[in-house]
Amino acid sequence: MNHLPNLLRVGLLLAAGWLAALVAGCAAPASPQPPKGRGDKCVEPLNVIRPAHMHFLNHHRDETMHEGIRTKKYSLKNCLACHASKDDAGNWVPVNAPGQFCESCHSYAAVSMDCFECHAAKPEK
Repeated sequence: MNHLPNLLRVGLLLAAGWLAALVAGCAAPASPQPPKGRGDKCVEPLNVIRPAHMHFLNHHRDETMHEGIRTKKYSLKNCLACHASKDDAGNWVPVNAPGQFCESCHSYAAVSMDCFECHAAKPEK
């Protein structure tokens, strides 16, 4: 008498149950809710700036550093002017602090952010 088909069925049922329990316990993390910027609108539509902001920042950096062209539109300083927020005491909070504009999305996407190793993470004034 061959019990392999029955054992196989039981094994598949157990595996399916285990997989369903595992998937049910792995809910997707909540989408980030970064603080709203202070301007009327972003320099680009949200569907453009969200996935491509690093391209704009890198291009601006290259034009500034290698060609001496300084513009404001895609500058990191311009981003900070709109997206940094203040705490209850009226002090600027770095945009890379937990829950702040840059950090909230970068944490969600598990993307490192090295801009602020050299650049200021909050406005000067």
